[in-house]
Amino acid sequence: MLMDNMIAYAEIDEILNLLEDKYREKVPEKVRTFFKEEKMFDYKPTIDVNTPLIQQNLKRETIVLLAILNINYWCENEEEKQFFLNELAKNEDEKKKLEEKYNPDNLFKNKNNNDVSTDKIVEPQNISMVEYRKQGIFKRILDKITRFFKKN
Repeated sequence: MLMDNMIAYAEIDEILNLLEDKYREKVPEKVRTFFKEEKMFDYKPTIDVNTPLIQQNLKRETIVLLAILNINYWCENEEEKQFFLNELAKNEDEKKKLEEKYNPDNLFKNKNNNDVSTDKIVEPQNISMVEYRKQGIFKRILDKITRFFKKN
């Protein structure tokens, strides 16, 4: 977990370095130095400014930290901050619903058997067993000879 955090700090530091000055300066110097000091120094993230961040295979911790930075420092007004918080709450609700729906513990508990109808009673059919015997080699040869003479 600590390694993931250090990688996320390196990715955040790189993203902050790529930002315009007006956005970078909104983040306090103390926070920026924290990311610089706590990052993994031998990890060099490659951030493409022409590709959306969500498509760049960043750590989940990085995305979470960017969301926190956005709420605390980059939202212009209270309305924008509230909109962002509402979107996060919606995402969290959807995640909980999916976790409940696909939870392996509950997967088979509440399953309704709607495909089996109890009001239709099907009468059993008479089924008889037919014994199948594989023909022996002599019988097959004899059958082929008799078929050959019947054709001619």
